[in-house]
Amino acid sequence: MPSEMNILTSASLVRCLGDEAKFVDKLKIKVRLPNDKLVVGKLWKYDYKYNIAVVKTKSFPEFHAAHVHNGVKFNSELFQANLVAIGRCYESGELMASSGRVLYKTSRLDCQELMISTCKITKAGIGGPLIDSSGNFIGMNFYAKDETPFLPVSILLKCLKHFEIFGRVVQPWLGLRVGSLRAEKLSICEEIRKSFPQAHGIYVEMVSEGSPAACSGIKVGDLISTLDGIALSNAQQFHELIFDKAECALKRSEGIVFKVNVLRPSDCSGFIATINGEEVAMIKQNRFFLTHHNYFIEFLCGCFQ
Repeated sequence: MPSEMNILTSASLVRCLGDEAKFVDKLKIKVRLPNDKLVVGKLWKYDYKYNIAVVKTKSFPEFHAAHVHNGVKFNSELFQANLVAIGRCYESGELMASSGRVLYKTSRLDCQELMISTCKITKAGIGGPLIDSSGNFIGMNFYAKDETPFLPVSILLKCLKHFEIFGRVVQPWLGLRVGSLRAEKLSICEEIRKSFPQAHGIYVEMVSEGSPAACSGIKVGDLISTLDGIALSNAQQFHELIFDKAECALKRSEGIVFKVNVLRPSDCSGFIATINGEEVAMIKQNRFFLTHHNYFIEFLCGCFQ
């Protein structure tokens, strides 16, 4: 049995109250276990953009680590499945649960990889797991006033892999925000179908001025149908492919370059664009902020192997 266990939680834990862009000096972490015992935890890795942190603490044989895997497919079946968001009260350790489903909706928070569920949680649920009826780990919950965003397991696993390989999460800046067609307004979908009846791909919602995406010729309203020759069906797939490409490029000490097939409904045209991704320091990345909570991690099913 390993001498330490890893606990996945929110990076809100390590942010300063007055300036959330800064790291808390001399941070002391206490982990409350299900038996109400408090143990000392040590921060291992964190990432501001995805608001995740991994805390290490002593292993306890009576607690079993969750087997987090990427077998969950974000398809139509998952969007119809019943899900449960889990959290614990800070002081009492009382377990809380809320049921719901995944929505075809884009999060308003500044992290486009986030997905949305109808599970209603309080701020005590930040960093807690979202699971399905079979106990499969679907993602990690965050809090917003009118919705419950979560970071899907596919992205979390890639972040953890980057922690192990590079010591940080490597996610190149492209300067564009994309969305799945099913999550877009009906008027947008109708306009695309008029120009490209059989089109598939992801919709470009935003392009930053002077960004790699803008320099490649991509504009708001375009449709990206393939990335490096792989047909795109949803935004989640796009984000996962970006992670994989960044990992391969850094291992080979190469630039992070993407070739995408672009369809432009406004004039029924199409072209191949080359995007030169830029790696930026974590502290300069866009990140979504959440209300700070107590410096306690409630032990849920967030420990993993």
